[in-house]
Amino acid sequence: MIAEITKYSCVLLLSVFMSACAQVLLKKSALKTYATKIKEYLNPYVITGYGIFFLATFFSVVAYKKVPLSYGGILESTSLLYATFLGKVFFHEKINVRKIIAMLVIILGIIIFSIK
Repeated sequence: MIAEITKYSCVLLLSVFMSACAQVLLKKSALKTYATKIKEYLNPYVITGYGIFFLATFFSVVAYKKVPLSYGGILESTSLLYATFLGKVFFHEKINVRKIIAMLVIILGIIIFSIK
């Protein structure tokens, strides 16, 4: 039972990470200028980003078949960690003290919730 929940929790974490990657693609697209509105919405970044969102949603649905809802919210909070690091890597965003404190609080919350 615990091994099964762990396996599906990893699927949920993968889903959350995939969503963060899709957000990077959509932001990359938003930072560009397009000649027409149709090109703004039908370009490789947007199409791939929404395709990844679709797969991530599918994985989430599969994962929630075994992952208790009380764990799901905790695991999905890791998206803030992924978004921070992907923002740093792809957009050279600064990681300031507030972001570090926020990430530490998230990690601490996950640890405390996991202990019970």
